[in-house]
Order: sequence, then structure tokens, then C-alpha cells
Amino acid sequence: MKSLPEIRSLARLVAGAMFAAGLFAAPLPAGAMTAQEVLLYKGADRQKVLEEGAKKEGKLTIYSSLTVNQALRPMVAAFNKKYPFVKAEFWRGDTRKISQKVLAEMRANALQADLLESSGLGQIMVQAKALEKFTSPMFAKIPAQFVDKKQLLAPSRFSYMGTAYNTKLVPAGTQPKTFEDLLDPKWKGKLAWRAHSESGDLLFVANILQTMGDKKGEDFLKKLSGQKIINFDGSARTLVNRVIEGEYPVALNIFLHHPIISAKKGAPVAAFPMEPVPSIAGHLMVPKGVNRPHAAMLFIDFYLSDEGQNVLRKAKYFPVVAHVRPDDSIAEVSPRVSNIKENYLDVEELFDYHKKGAAILNKHFR
Repeated sequence: MKSLPEIRSLARLVAGAMFAAGLFAAPLPAGAMTAQEVLLYKGADRQKVLEEGAKKEGKLTIYSSLTVNQALRPMVAAFNKKYPFVKAEFWRGDTRKISQKVLAEMRANALQADLLESSGLGQIMVQAKALEKFTSPMFAKIPAQFVDKKQLLAPSRFSYMGTAYNTKLVPAGTQPKTFEDLLDPKWKGKLAWRAHSESGDLLFVANILQTMGDKKGEDFLKKLSGQKIINFDGSARTLVNRVIEGEYPVALNIFLHHPIISAKKGAPVAAFPMEPVPSIAGHLMVPKGVNRPHAAMLFIDFYLSDEGQNVLRKAKYFPVVAHVRPDDSIAEVSPRVSNIKENYLDVEELFDYHKKGAAILNKHFR
């Protein structure tokens, strides 16, 4: 995932690409709806309009960072089963790769993606002004504090961050349980986090600054830098795998459900939520210049329906619809279910803290 300067660079490139490419719809037949009108349509015949339009479009291309076999393929298969007249296809990449791919398509005036889904990607695309506004009746099912008032993002899944530790190297009960515990000399050189990552080191620092305050937070982070934290350049899932393999005893700010899922399969790993647990949302987004808006909205409605959210639940992700409970196997780390103090950071808050966070990381940890 990108640092703030890289995000701004991407934003400038996207904006320039869009201007150069002229991402405006071609003239439409009389009476036809524009893409923007489709995305914001609230009429009583909305479902009929979307289905008829999607039949004509015939296809949907999704770029997502969901784990393929665990969640992305089952979600797309369930959608295809319900709407067989739309050939839904997907491409999977992390936030960095998705943003680069969309940017390249915009520069070439050859946008293929109709829908984007990822954690961290929203920050890049909002800053780039590369998203269309949209709405869905399904938003009413999501707690109001998580719904984007600017209508550029729709929460797709919650993520709760914490530590993963190797239970052979760090027996249960001896792991760091609080942020202050991380300063114990015994953890020097044994802690790792994802460097230059919106949901890794940058989110860790943002959580510390927001909950402790700027001065106290930076004092804590300066002390933490003395622990010689290992900067890992890879995905959150890969970092957990390295913990399982024993390369790193403890990983900071990983997705808490990853080690839980692995532990239930017999891996020597456990998760621990340090309070307040930083939490973020993945988002559904519609890229500027979308070619198949009917199919995109049909998928968004499906994804946020009870049917789609239960596909997500079965895949061991945290649903965003209020009445769909997380799967029992991972519910222990969900603030919605367990008595865990949470600190939710939305896209704007992350931007506010990332500039400070990036400066602190460059000063003390690079």
C-alpha cells in the first residue's frame, strides 16, 4: 500500500490521465440514462431498471483484494447464479496493484474495471477524484456512522487490527498485551510490521496518535523505535505466514482474523487485540468513466444484501450489515460482539494522521 506522498502522486497522475483521456460518456440515445443517473437512481422501478440495463451490458469486471478462494470467487459465483445474464469476472490484487492497474487503464482511455473493492484503496481513489457517486437502498442496513456522506464509498467489510504471535516462540499468556508492553526490552528485534502500508505501520501510528494525543503518542513511538522493529514489505497474510514459520515471533497491526483462521487449522499462531483496537472498513467503489453502471450497481446491491453478507460471513470476513453477525469462529475479536474497545478510523481521519505518521516513521523507524 502507498504512503501519503505516493498517494498524492497517484492522484495527480489519475487527474491528468482523466483530463487527457476525456473520460466523458458518448452522446446517448434520447431518453437513455447517463451512467451518473443510473448510479444515483432511486425510483420505485430501480431493480427493473438495473436488471434490464445489466442484460444489455452483459458483463461486469471487478477488481478486488478479497482472498480469491476464501471470499472473492464465492461472492462472484453467488452473484452469477442469481443474475446469469451478467458475466461477472474478477481480477485480484492488493491495493497498490489495483491502483496502478486502474491508473494505467485511465491513462490509455481503456477502462476495464466497473467496480473496485479493497481496504486502503478508497484513500487513493478519493484523493485522486477518480470515483463516481452512487447510492443503494442497502445503505439503510449499515450503521449510519460508517456510510460515506459524499456517496463515493460504500463499506464492504470491517477489519480489526492487532498482533499475531508464534505460540512455540511466545507461549500463550506471555505475549505483549498492551501497547506499553511492546517497550519491554525482551521484544527488541522480535517485532515486525508492514512498512509503507495504509493498514500496517501507518495505521498503527495513526491509532497511537489519535488515542494518546500527538505529544504523548510521539513520545511513545520514539521509545518504540528503540525496539528495532522489522520493516516487512509484503501483504498482511504473508506476514502472518512468516510468524507461523517462526521467522518473526510477533507481528503488529495485522488483520486479526488471519491468525485465528490459521490457528483453527493447527498452525502455531494466535491473535491478540490490543485496546483500543484500530479498525477500518474495506470499500466498494465505482471508477470514474464506468462502462457498465447497471451491472455495477446490481453487484453492489447484492454484496450488501443479506445474501451477499452471508457469503462474506461464511468466508470468515466481518460483515458491515448491522444484523448479520460475524462467524462464531472469529467473533471473539469483533468489537460488535465481544467487549473490546475499538477505535474506528475513516478515510478522512486516516488522511489527517498519515502526514504526521509518515513524518514520524521517516524520523524514527526508517
